[in-house]
Amino acid sequence: MKGKSVKKPRVTVVVPAHNEEKYVGRCIASIKESAAQYGGETEIVIVCNRCTDRTARLAESLGAKVVFNEDRCIAKVRNCGIKAAEGSIILTIDCDNRMTPGTIKEAVYLLRTGKYIGGGAPMRFERYSFPLRLNDLLCRASFRLTGLWCGIFWAEKKTFEAVGGFTELKAMEDAATARKLKAFGRAQGKNYGVLRKNLLINSTRKYDDLGDWLYFKLMIRNAGTLIKAAFGHKDGLDKLLDEMFYDYNG
Repeated sequence: MKGKSVKKPRVTVVVPAHNEEKYVGRCIASIKESAAQYGGETEIVIVCNRCTDRTARLAESLGAKVVFNEDRCIAKVRNCGIKAAEGSIILTIDCDNRMTPGTIKEAVYLLRTGKYIGGGAPMRFERYSFPLRLNDLLCRASFRLTGLWCGIFWAEKKTFEAVGGFTELKAMEDAATARKLKAFGRAQGKNYGVLRKNLLINSTRKYDDLGDWLYFKLMIRNAGTLIKAAFGHKDGLDKLLDEMFYDYNG
């Protein structure tokens, strides 16, 4: 007698998007490829954040569910998508990035072992140069030292709800959220993990537009602003974040 097949949990992939008409198609294509390998029901939620281009229309034409958000805070944008999600398992990915084909399948497998509260993913740039390789090495070292893997987040929806969703900061929200999930998991005897067979393909759009030394130059040029922000004076930092993230349309 054959054993009963266990129904695969429904997955929702939450994708924040600010004027992403150039990238939304390839992001959705990567999610669909991963969903096909997973074999279970997968919902794609595109959160259009202050979009003035064709992002919403393109996403809907490709079968995604579209919701709208006006906040200048990426964490609030992601939380809007999680609230709209119908899946019991949530993955998040930014709209200019892509996931590898086994991402959803591996994330669901790790959650169903009962050993993990959730986790992140390794990141690799879609192209490389000396400064991008240096950037990559610094990111890898940081993730390995802290264990706060980010990139693609994966966890059950009830877990995100239990911790209050993404920590609502304008920057470094990913590390703060990973830290929160890690602590929540530790209290339940579970680990905060990382995908081993799959990864995030990280967009180089800003580097293509503004140069591969971009973030190193920003750290030097805005050292005073960053130091002031460390002591609680964040007006200059908010302006910089708006320029680099919330108003960027490259």
